[in-house]
Amino acid sequence: MDLAGALQIRPGVTALIGGGGKTTLLYALSRELQSRGRVIVCTTTRIWKPSHLPCVTGGGEEALRAALAESPAVCAGQTAENGKLQAPEVSFDVLLQLADFVLVEADGSRGLPMKAHDTHEPVIPPEANQTLCVVGAGGFGLPMSQAAHRPQLYAARLGVEPDTIITPELAADFLNLERLHTRVLVNQCDTSVLQARARRFAARVNTPACIGALQKGWIECLY
Repeated sequence: MDLAGALQIRPGVTALIGGGGKTTLLYALSRELQSRGRVIVCTTTRIWKPSHLPCVTGGGEEALRAALAESPAVCAGQTAENGKLQAPEVSFDVLLQLADFVLVEADGSRGLPMKAHDTHEPVIPPEANQTLCVVGAGGFGLPMSQAAHRPQLYAARLGVEPDTIITPELAADFLNLERLHTRVLVNQCDTSVLQARARRFAARVNTPACIGALQKGWIECLY
């Protein structure tokens, strides 16, 4: 699967927002991009410390430089509560001097497939050249109160009640209203029914869209 090619990841900062598999996407991209250059994975919110990447939690620029001399991909961040990591201590300008690709998880959704953003969210670095919004296909057909993080906001922006079922069309309309992303990936399309719903979503959303199942190594872009 050429995930990075399908999503048109280019050198610089790529921000990931939304729900439905951001962290899976973060690490899948980091694995692919290692063959194309140096990669730094980080967050502007909170992520669990990965066990499969070297983690640099202090020492600034020199520590990151030393880690990248030993490994093509590293995770950068400051230690936060409960073993999580928060934003790195060095600026994104410095990260861009050290790595070809900087992948940043810039949002949290509490494990839910959909996300409505409050005024302080998402935390997208101004240096980002692309913002990918991840949508979990499993949210289609569920009430907003079950499928969306911040369901009251989700419903209010669409002018409906929180117990309204999220159709592919409503989900697309919501993202068209938020206008926070440059490209969208509908993940977790594990069945033909979910793939059909994802295609309906992609036909309505007004940015480039891909559908796929990251755990199965499958992606298809619909423009």
